[in-house]
Amino acid sequence: MKDVEYLDRLEQAEALLKPQRVDVLRQLAEPRSCTEVATVLDQTPQRVYYHVKRLVEAGLVKQVSERKVRAVSEGVYQATARSYWLSPGLVGRLGPRVARDELSLGYLVDLMEEVQADVAALDRTAPELPSIGVSGEIRVEPERRQEFLDELKTTLQDLFTRYGGAEGDAFKLAVACYPKGEARG
Repeated sequence: MKDVEYLDRLEQAEALLKPQRVDVLRQLAEPRSCTEVATVLDQTPQRVYYHVKRLVEAGLVKQVSERKVRAVSEGVYQATARSYWLSPGLVGRLGPRVARDELSLGYLVDLMEEVQADVAALDRTAPELPSIGVSGEIRVEPERRQEFLDELKTTLQDLFTRYGGAEGDAFKLAVACYPKGEARG
């Protein structure tokens, strides 16, 4: 089972974005039969099988084994990933592209879409994926905001200059700095 499955085909999104299928998919985090899932969800096995079949067709679930139950073959299914990311490209851009500078929210959204696609494309079976994720909160007084942003930009440009040669492993560095909104519950 993969950690993340990046969905970039409309058929996959359509198969996933039905509440009943999400419930079935959650139950298939561990290998289970349609009958077992139906019992947990208080549905008929036929109804669950219908949803499982659609999820299999979309590549979100796979049959991992088969067993005999009272002389009938019963499939055992499992989700293909622990989480699913929908590509922003599934919707596409609505309206004309607005010129964006690096201090705009639109630029940040574009950057996050790019990072999402890059991370999804990584080979998670590789023995070593040298990466780092850092998150934190910084509080800046409004009158020092521009000073902070300038210092951050200068520090990053120094790193790009120091390590930006043509030799060695290539790493992508994306830094997002945005106002912290209200916590979601």
